[in-house]
Amino acid sequence: MNKTLLLFIVDFLFLNLIALTRWERAEPAHPRQPPVNEISANTVSKDQDLVEAMRQSLADEQLARQALEQKLSSADSTLSARERSLGQLQSDSLKMTAQLVDTQKAQADLNLKYQAESQDASLSRSQLSQLQRELEDKKAEAERQKQSLAALEKQQADAQKRIEGLTVAVEVGKRENQQLVAQADDLQKQVQSERSERLEVEQSTNQLAQGVGQLAQKSGELTKEIRDNRPISANILFNDFLANRVQTQFTATRKGLFGSATKDGDSKTVLTTDGKQVYALVDVEDTPFSFRDVGVDWKKIAVRFDRPPDYSSSGPQIEFLDSDPRVVVVPVDAQQVAALGVKVYPLAADPFKFSDALLVSDGGKGYGELGFKLDDAHRGYVRVDNRLFKRIFGDFAPSRGDLVFSKSGELLGMMVNSDYCVLLKDFTPMATIPAGDDTPSPHTSALLDSLSARVQGMPIELQ
Repeated sequence: MNKTLLLFIVDFLFLNLIALTRWERAEPAHPRQPPVNEISANTVSKDQDLVEAMRQSLADEQLARQALEQKLSSADSTLSARERSLGQLQSDSLKMTAQLVDTQKAQADLNLKYQAESQDASLSRSQLSQLQRELEDKKAEAERQKQSLAALEKQQADAQKRIEGLTVAVEVGKRENQQLVAQADDLQKQVQSERSERLEVEQSTNQLAQGVGQLAQKSGELTKEIRDNRPISANILFNDFLANRVQTQFTATRKGLFGSATKDGDSKTVLTTDGKQVYALVDVEDTPFSFRDVGVDWKKIAVRFDRPPDYSSSGPQIEFLDSDPRVVVVPVDAQQVAALGVKVYPLAADPFKFSDALLVSDGGKGYGELGFKLDDAHRGYVRVDNRLFKRIFGDFAPSRGDLVFSKSGELLGMMVNSDYCVLLKDFTPMATIPAGDDTPSPHTSALLDSLSARVQGMPIELQ
């Protein structure tokens, strides 16, 4: 409750108490005297003072209300002034005992006005609070804007510093660029100079490389020539022969008196080539055929190549060479060569390079070095000197079917008897017999008879 209203109620109760108290019971009765005019005059004067005071109070209230409407910020001071006015009214109300009813009515009006003014004041306070809140919000917003402005100024300062740094960097970059341009010019000059020097060096290098290539070629040719012209040890040649032997087996079948007759032949030989085709080289006596048998027809002929531990393959045909029909070859394809994994001996390009040769007897039972001579009477053959064996390994003498190798490791030919060796220059066939278990052979009797007649027609020294 408002303090002023409380004081006003207390005063009102106090005045009621005074008015309702019967003072005549407490004091003895005095003779009434007629009123004095002065008293009446004084009474009128007091009423006028009270009215004047009330008017003054109402005027103060109006002034306070106008001041409250004009200045919301001075609401508290107006209320204080109003409280002082009410205190003055309370002190004056002690003197208005006689006109209590009028005063109460006036006080009631004043209470209504006061309540209205209080409501206005409360409304003013709420508006003030709202304004204060809005002011606080504005202050907070201003503070945020101030902070944002400070941050923006800081960013601007940092950006300015970066711009200054970039400006300095640009200047430094320009200077470095100028230096780099100058260096690039110098380097370009150096590059041109080095390029010209490189061209000269490349020309010199090419000339030197050509010279080195020619020297290497000549060196390779010289090395090959030295290798070709340097005889290989007989032990090495024989060891190569043993490591590269191929077991070649022949089987021939014909009709006999009591069924079919079969004849076998086998040879431990090597593979040789003329640069076009690879062949297995054997003597006719190592096959089922013989030029001593006349009128024999073999129906089926089979050729098989074996190499330990478990490889086996067949040959397609048997060929009798035109240079000497006693020399028989069997074609071998590349797949068989790879599966056998043996060395293929080339034919001697220059058979007369060395005066000595290596003779391997009977598939490797013995070997030895021997000299040979050309015989103008028998072209395509050379005669070996059995009496001039320089080394003999094993108990043997040269015989038909022995293989002869040059000291450079190439194949010279095959012995056709104990004195002569046929020189193999190519593998041109004189006759061919197909081979295979399922391939019937043509009549071989006439073919073998013609081959036998060819051998018998040779000079007696070559038979």
